[in-house]
Amino acid sequence: MTTNLDDIKGQYLALDKQVEIGPESSIDSSCLIVFPYEYADNDSVVTIKTSEFTAVCPWTGLPDIGLLSIEYKPGASCIELKSLKYYLLSYRSVGIVQEHAANRILKDLVDACDPEWMRITLIYNVRGGMETTVLASHCS
Repeated sequence: MTTNLDDIKGQYLALDKQVEIGPESSIDSSCLIVFPYEYADNDSVVTIKTSEFTAVCPWTGLPDIGLLSIEYKPGASCIELKSLKYYLLSYRSVGIVQEHAANRILKDLVDACDPEWMRITLIYNVRGGMETTVLASHCS
C-alpha cells in the first residue's frame, strides 16, 4: 500500500489523542523512608543516579524522560533506596513542567532526610532539538 505525503499529513493533522495527565497531588512523598546515618561526622557525599526518571508534559501528556542525579551530605539520616524508587515512580503520569519537577523532588527529599546540603540535577532527553538541564540545591 503506497500512501503519499499529503495523505499522511491529513492523517497527522486528524490525530487528536487525549492522554490522561495526573495532577501533581498524585506524587507520593509519603512512601519515602529514611534510616539513621551513623557517620554524620564524616565528610561523606551520597550520589544516586537514574536514567529512567519520567514525568509527562502537562499540556500534551507526552513523556519527559531524563537523567536524575541526587547528591547530598547526610545529616542524621539517609534516604532508603527502594522507597526512593517508589517515590520517583509516582511521577510517571504526573503533568509537571521540568523546572518544577526538579524543585519538587528537592523539597520532598529535604523534608524527608534533612541533609547538610543537597543538589538535584535533572537532565531531560533532547526534545525538539533542545536539551534542558535543571539544577536545584539546598543548604542547611
